[in-house]
Amino acid sequence: MVNLTLHVLSRPDVNRLPVIVQNLGLEYDEKVLPSIRNEVLKAMVAQFNADQLLTERPHFSALIRDSLIRRAKDFNIVLDDVTITHLSYGVEFSRAVEQKHVAQ
Repeated sequence: MVNLTLHVLSRPDVNRLPVIVQNLGLEYDEKVLPSIRNEVLKAMVAQFNADQLLTERPHFSALIRDSLIRRAKDFNIVLDDVTITHLSYGVEFSRAVEQKHVAQ
């Protein structure tokens, strides 16, 4: 299991604000952002193995950012910044790495 924390800075597309409020309501960001964030993260994490998440973190981060920007645009939301602020592995993976080091 991988634990990721993202920092996302968003704003509505001001030219589409009436459409956003009509379709999504005033809490548009609370309705849309969590679901697209989870959707994109699951899809991106599935494309990388545990080692690649660390060794290719800039590439992984760029893919997440680009995918989130595209998905948010479907809802007329502009993402100004998307940053991975925390990446860690679950207990099982950490134990396996530790056991591997002890065995060597």
